[in-house]
Amino acid sequence: MVSVTATATCTALRGTVVTGTPDKPGTTAPVTARILAERVGWLAGLVQKMASESLSRVWTDTCLAEVETGVDAVGRRLPSHGYKAVRRLGWAASAAAGVYTCDRVRCVADEEVARAMRLAVHRRAVLAALVGSWPADPARRTAEEWKTLRAVLPAGVDNATIRNRTRQIVAFTGEHARLPGSVCELEAPPRVAAQVLLAAADKQLVRVHRDDASSVRVWVQLPTVAAPVSRRDWAWHALQVKLPPTVAAGVKLSPPTLRVRADRVRVDLPFTQPVAVAPLTGHTRAVAADWGLNTLLTATYGTLDPDGTVVSSGRALRYDAAGVSRKLDRLRHEREHLKTRIVHQQKLAARRNTTDQALTDKLATLETEHDRVCRKIRKIGNELAWSAARWLIDQALATGASVVYLEDLTDLQAGGLSRSWNRRMSGATRGTLVDALRHLGQKDRVAVVTVPARGTSSGCPRCEAKVKHVKAPDRPAVRGYRWALCGCGHSTDRDFSAAQRILARGLAGQAQTRRNRAGHPSIRETVDRPVLRRNTPTVRPALRAPYSRDKSGPTPRRVPRRGRSFTPDAQAAQGSRPTPSSVAGVSNRPAGRAPQNPTPVDVQVPATIPSNPPRTHKVRGAVLGRGFHYHVTSTPIQGRAQRSRGHGTPGSLKIAQGI
Repeated sequence: MVSVTATATCTALRGTVVTGTPDKPGTTAPVTARILAERVGWLAGLVQKMASESLSRVWTDTCLAEVETGVDAVGRRLPSHGYKAVRRLGWAASAAAGVYTCDRVRCVADEEVARAMRLAVHRRAVLAALVGSWPADPARRTAEEWKTLRAVLPAGVDNATIRNRTRQIVAFTGEHARLPGSVCELEAPPRVAAQVLLAAADKQLVRVHRDDASSVRVWVQLPTVAAPVSRRDWAWHALQVKLPPTVAAGVKLSPPTLRVRADRVRVDLPFTQPVAVAPLTGHTRAVAADWGLNTLLTATYGTLDPDGTVVSSGRALRYDAAGVSRKLDRLRHEREHLKTRIVHQQKLAARRNTTDQALTDKLATLETEHDRVCRKIRKIGNELAWSAARWLIDQALATGASVVYLEDLTDLQAGGLSRSWNRRMSGATRGTLVDALRHLGQKDRVAVVTVPARGTSSGCPRCEAKVKHVKAPDRPAVRGYRWALCGCGHSTDRDFSAAQRILARGLAGQAQTRRNRAGHPSIRETVDRPVLRRNTPTVRPALRAPYSRDKSGPTPRRVPRRGRSFTPDAQAAQGSRPTPSSVAGVSNRPAGRAPQNPTPVDVQVPATIPSNPPRTHKVRGAVLGRGFHYHVTSTPIQGRAQRSRGHGTPGSLKIAQGI
């Protein structure tokens, strides 16, 4: 058993302020969401200012070396808590002159400094290894240069980190004509976020009380003014927080992190629960998924026979998010257009000597809109990633698989594309999706393992020969992306073919599974094996029983078909115009639209009108098998009956919640 810690992002919509303490509240008064956001913003601003000033003082290579050694000036080992280590080194933060803050608030600021310095220590070691073994041509290292670099790099550094740090050093060298001496010279001090890490405080600043299964009360001391000058300017506030269904009743709650977003108080509440450890080897049934351009995930499942043969099912599992991807593309275009306009307005403002109020207001409006579009992109991408992760884990549980294999795309780099396309690919949801898969898989005891990605799409899963990619199976002479053909007779969708190759590499090479520096299981060695295919019948819903035509009982009532009715009674019921028979001076005619009195005789009037109102498109929510968004389609989960018009399935939570 291991403890898994997750974070539930909640919103504090209301609260109360007391004159006493949580044990003896005294006089209480309600506080609105706007006042709560204002006071939490004051506290976050105080912490941000103290941490930024302290971090700018200690952002030197000497201070980073002290953190890396892990001992203080007298040789004692530094504490594991970040704020205690910072104070042991003599880097304690202090408030501005005339501003009163308690010692616990300064501990929160010290924790921000400690986390930033410990992250910089790893970058410092990577930079020292790259500069110490700097090659003649950094774009093309030889085999001997790669061997020398790997010998001095910290354990677990991937190729993506090496590539990004190399580009950073090349840019610095081109500007200063020399190699950087330290990471402090290469980078400015990190920016401290406007948040309050209450994990570094004790019960004198924060308390968490769970009221019931769906709500929690967070007690925290907040300033009542922007610049508190005494203890009287601080008061205890009780924040009422509604918990999402992902937080079970018996989990352990930890002190949260407070931040303000869109004039709302966001409460990032960590909770810990024990789960069983998923094994890394010994799997006989697995699910493998391949990344796609239009289809986000294309998966398949298969088994490993006792003789070592990998058998794949003939069923493709798809999570198609093409509609949401197009929406994200449109939002990225809008974001880039707004950024271009912002840069243009900034250049105009810099060239003008006087302050133009109209230009300043326009620039503020553009920046606000740019921030709104960025938040929308992040929100949709995060929801898409968690929805796809929940769908894939549900497919693994439904098929009885104990492991999910994915391509390792940490080193993915698009070649020959523009900077705009590279930004769009870097902003994809694959990283968030993998993190969500690992988290959900650990809760459901399903291992998530990455395999090498090279050659999964270009090789045949049957004979391991090189396949030919064409536009369609009936157009083998036209090159394209969608279809894969092989001389052995293999002909199938390209992503489905790659998913079978990933399945073979995972099941055949599971003995080589190792954990990387971050603790995630991965297979680094490529083990290819032919895949046999076993056709699996598609599970279809049972047909509705036909109506009984015997006369042994009463005739069952049948639901009438919905259709257009042009009778006068039906038109009157639908609120249509009066029939011609009810208009004075008009003879009887077939049911239909009554002619207007001022209409000339030579103008033809339609004979009939629809009696039913026009149907409008209504989104009825996320249905299992269709995804969290009505522009997402996915393969339904096997063995789980769908509701006709529901938002989920019996025995499982909604996909839209990303549980």
